[in-house]
Amino acid sequence: MTQDELKQAVAKAAVDYIRPKLESDSIIGVGTGSTANFFIDYLAGVKAHFGGAVASSEATAARLEGHGIPVYDLNEVDGLIVYVDGADESDSNLCLIKGGGAALTREKIVAACAGEFVCIADGSKWVDVLGGFPLPVEVIPMARAHVSRELAKLGGSPEYRAGVKTDNGNDILDVHGLSIADPVLLENQINQIVGVVTNGLFAQRSADVLLLGTPAGVETKYKA
Repeated sequence: MTQDELKQAVAKAAVDYIRPKLESDSIIGVGTGSTANFFIDYLAGVKAHFGGAVASSEATAARLEGHGIPVYDLNEVDGLIVYVDGADESDSNLCLIKGGGAALTREKIVAACAGEFVCIADGSKWVDVLGGFPLPVEVIPMARAHVSRELAKLGGSPEYRAGVKTDNGNDILDVHGLSIADPVLLENQINQIVGVVTNGLFAQRSADVLLLGTPAGVETKYKA
């Protein structure tokens, strides 16, 4: 199976997973990226069974609306029954690295408001230790150099993602060379740096379930 076929398989499995939980007034949080896009496409097939969605990016909102799925501002809803999104890496505790698509801050906010966080990914995203994928950090533009120096003190090699602005108007630093043995600790340490909006470690709010696409089929994984 190709990587896209694996992504399609987990996207369809995610719709099957959440379908029994849906009610007419349910609001779903939807993430950003190629796997999330496949999920949106399959979600359109059950759009009559829930009330609408909250999007983690402008691109996701446009894709949802293109399928006729109502999109709400997060401030307009009381909560989300579930949040479905992809990941750049996942460990056995379902701590994640996210942010390859530069939507990490809004993704983290939407995930925090959801009753359940369902991560969907192909098998290449499953790792023993996080950090092979560069860790994205969203920063206030004027603080980029300061934050880079502080990230270097933590053992990383930050690289400015040139030409990219987040939906919030901020910059992204991608931190290479990390081996993240304690994701919760590092998430907190980075978030304490002045000028950091947030970082792409989803450890304090990790996924509740991971649907992992493999050539043998979709595996359902829970926290170790």
